Parts: sequence; C-alpha cells; structure tokens
Amino acid sequence: MNVTEEYTGHVEPGGAAARRTLDALTITKVSVGPMDNNAYLLVCRATGEALLVDAANDPERLSDLIGYGPDRPSLRTIVTTHQHADHWQALGAVGGAHGADTVAHPDDADALPVPPDLYVEHGDTVTVGDVTLEVIHLRGHTPGSIALLYRDPQGHPHLFTGDSLFPGGPGKTTTPEAFTSLMDDLENRVFGQLPDDTWFYPGHGDDSTLGAERPKLAEWRDRGW
Repeated sequence: MNVTEEYTGHVEPGGAAARRTLDALTITKVSVGPMDNNAYLLVCRATGEALLVDAANDPERLSDLIGYGPDRPSLRTIVTTHQHADHWQALGAVGGAHGADTVAHPDDADALPVPPDLYVEHGDTVTVGDVTLEVIHLRGHTPGSIALLYRDPQGHPHLFTGDSLFPGGPGKTTTPEAFTSLMDDLENRVFGQLPDDTWFYPGHGDDSTLGAERPKLAEWRDRGW
C-alpha cells in the first residue's frame, strides 16, 4: 500500500494511506469499505507495538497497511469505537490473523461479531507500547460510543472520535434525548476539557480541530437532532 507522509487529514477511498509522525507515535489513516470508513493505525515508535482504531472493512487492505515484513509493527490491540456494523466488518479477520486483543465499551459489546477481550469505561486507559490513550465515553450516537485521546507531551492533543463528532456537527442520533446526551457529553467531556488545537480524527471523512468547530456549538444545539 502506498503511504504518503504529507498528512492533511484527507484520504481517498481506495487511495493511499496518510501517515503523521509524532515524537512517540505514528498515526496512519486509511479509507476502507463502501461507506468510506476511516481506520487508524497507531504505532509506538519505541516498541513497534500497534493499535488499530476500527477494523471497519477490507481486511486485506488493513493487512497491507500493517505490512508483511519482519520489521512490520506488532498489532496488539483493536479498539471498536461503537457498535454500528460498518465499523467492524474486518474485526474478526484482522484480530484473528494478528492475535490482537479487542476492546469496546460494554454498552455496545453485544452487537459486535466477537466478544471484546477488554471492556473499557469512561476514564479508563488503553496502551499502545509506551503510549497511553484515554477513553472518553460519548453517549448518544450509540449507548457505548467511545473516543480515544492521546495527550502528546510534545505537541497538541489527538482525539479519535468515531462517529460521535465530525467537522460540522455531532454524529447522527435517533431521538431528541440521545441528541441532548451526545451534545452534553461533547460540551462537557471534549470541548470543555480540551484546547482548541486538539486535532480530531472522525470515523468518516476529513479531520478537523476543536478550535475550528467550537464556534458552531450553539448552532448545533439549536439545530437539534
């Protein structure tokens, strides 16, 4: 698979992956499947251990992303951000091929094709090598939707939001109560806690920053579900 080192947050379906290199971590984004799902491969630069955010589709494409040579990263963990089927079509195949532990929130676990090896709640942590990621439970798009936060000590935070936050608004909800829950969690647990330079990586489409989206919060709330 072709991988570009010029990371902009945009990838094309069937196109090259894009890699961002931080001091401790690399983040590689690729689009998979018919719904243009984003999958993110995080690799600890010190240990070579890897974590995949959403084995969404195209197991062969995800295996190509990980690589086949002796120096490929060791995929230890797959985190599923939420229960919707477009985010786990390759979970069984990729997890089985690499012997990776699977991670999800218990409120979404029953819908997954394989039971998670590890259940996580709000405030828990998941590690990839020497790097720690924080779990943020964002209730609304689904009951057990989670985001993963990396607080880069040498730069700005990085937040993987699944389908709970996109450029332009929160993820889809099916009731006014679920919309209110998601907006409350986004305002209190994300925008209320993290700085404007936080870069976020959604489950579909391009990335953005919290600073670019923050002025729209009242508009989103007024727009409703």
